Amino acid sequence: MTRERMMGEKLFHLSHLHPEGEMKVTLVLEPRSNISSGESPLSPSAVSHSDSASSTQSLSHGGAPELLVGLAYNATTGRLSVEMIKGSHFRNLAVNRAPDTYGKLFLLNSVGQEMSRCKTSIRRGQPNPVYKETFVFQVALFQLSDVTLMISVYNRRTMKRKEMIGWIALGQNSSGEEEQDHWEEMKETKGQQICRWHTLLES
Repeated sequence: MTRERMMGEKLFHLSHLHPEGEMKVTLVLEPRSNISSGESPLSPSAVSHSDSASSTQSLSHGGAPELLVGLAYNATTGRLSVEMIKGSHFRNLAVNRAPDTYGKLFLLNSVGQEMSRCKTSIRRGQPNPVYKETFVFQVALFQLSDVTLMISVYNRRTMKRKEMIGWIALGQNSSGEEEQDHWEEMKETKGQQICRWHTLLES
């Protein structure tokens, strides 16, 4: 009941609609990998709500694994909300089947010490898994510029064996410009959730 598989998607430009009356259109769905990022007029950063973001297209950096993350911070309550929404292009390199994946989240202080950790449940056999799990960290406003949020995605091969698909870091020690921009945008929007795709770095 809880498993979802993306069977296909199609980008339809609303500029093709007839201004008056109704029109019927047959859309042929394609696998996500066949839709190039150049076709999308939407910037992933322009989408700020998880429901609409989950249907937008990933950045498609040559099929690299990506993760859609939602961030929100409430300065009044000191609550940092992190939603791990969905992944794209997750592969199981060892065997020819889709991986069983889960995410781990770590909040680190300014000297790299772990303040808090949590993880998602496992999504089995999905190259483009939907997680939609939200985690809340308590971070005072004066600490917000000094903490780092690390998100790692793992493929669980057996009960005792796992391999990292990739990771990102946001905050003080961001792993890239996209991650730093996402963090800064979250701080500026004062409580509104900001969703962006991030390309995972190899371990």
